[in-house]
Amino acid sequence: MGAGPLPGELPTCVCVGSDLSEYLVLHIAGPGRLGAPHADPRDRAGRPRFGYVRIWIMLRREGWPDNKKRIHRLYRLEGLQVRMRARRKKRLSLRRGVVPPASGRDQAWSMDFVHDQLVTGRVFRVLTVIDQWSRESVLMEANVALTGQSVVDALETLSARRPLPKAITVDHGTEFTSKALDDWAYRRGVALDFIRPGKPVENAFIESFNGRLRDECLNVYSFESIAHAQAVISAWRDDYNHHRPHGALGHLTPSEYAERRQQPTSEAPALQLAPVW
Repeated sequence: MGAGPLPGELPTCVCVGSDLSEYLVLHIAGPGRLGAPHADPRDRAGRPRFGYVRIWIMLRREGWPDNKKRIHRLYRLEGLQVRMRARRKKRLSLRRGVVPPASGRDQAWSMDFVHDQLVTGRVFRVLTVIDQWSRESVLMEANVALTGQSVVDALETLSARRPLPKAITVDHGTEFTSKALDDWAYRRGVALDFIRPGKPVENAFIESFNGRLRDECLNVYSFESIAHAQAVISAWRDDYNHHRPHGALGHLTPSEYAERRQQPTSEAPALQLAPVW
């Protein structure tokens, strides 16, 4: 039996003396699994799309001494496995050329849109921007209408608190090919790195991030309004950046990875973009 939970990022509403199995159910499946109604999606503290390895890492951070095998056994006994859709194999497409990987923070970003809808049926979009090197979520903005000028305004606001990158990888959406964004990028010295049409794999970082956003946030919560959606998405972004272990970063959070690996005294070399075929 593991020791009682220490104060941490997960809620501390577990009753004194409850065992690890109940703790797993409460904090993975959410309070509804134990009979507590969900009065508001923001109160749903569970992480139903986390696998047992990520849950084990977070439990270790909270002080639970149980090993990974025990967590896996309890995870299966409680029926908490994540069901993944089988993906069809696709033929490998020709690459557009070698794009040098980012070697430092704020050297290269990726940008895209994600769609969802409110409980009223009204569709809204989320502008997502991530740092390719640290995988940090740099910007997430939800609204019913996001144009090229909206993207410019969001990036300009962001530039007041964070350095702009040398390049931003985008697809050929009308917002990204707009005159407003092209003019802004030219004036700010930011290169727009367009992927080949119909090749989202060339913007794999943002595609992977958007998948996690939809799986762990958009598909979990119901949004009553744009303000509600923005609040929930902002809370998820903070959790993603500062608490969620990232497998590609050695199970560090993006903020931990950036703090440990970044060298403030050394300036990253200029990014040379390959031509788009």
